[in-house]
Amino acid sequence: MGRANARPPFVFAMPTVVIPALLRKFTGGLERVEIPGKSIRELVRHLGEQFPGIDQQLLEDGDIRPSIAVSIDGEIATGGVLDSVSENSEVHFIPALGGGGV
Repeated sequence: MGRANARPPFVFAMPTVVIPALLRKFTGGLERVEIPGKSIRELVRHLGEQFPGIDQQLLEDGDIRPSIAVSIDGEIATGGVLDSVSENSEVHFIPALGGGGV
């Protein structure tokens, strides 16, 4: 047995981000990605590093765009980029649906 078969003593869990259909062009079609971070700010920063341009679609003036809701583990988050996530969290960025005219 050589080093090639050696495994790390533990595997880091990372939050899972579910990418909305409209933003999957930035991820090459990936629907779910594991991204390191302990806050929404860190997740968006790492998303932008891994998938250039996606962060600009999620942020406006340093916070989550008003047209996007964030769900962390099934709960709508209200703290913007300051909201915390855990290593097992599932995060959804939910774009507002366009309304119809009257």
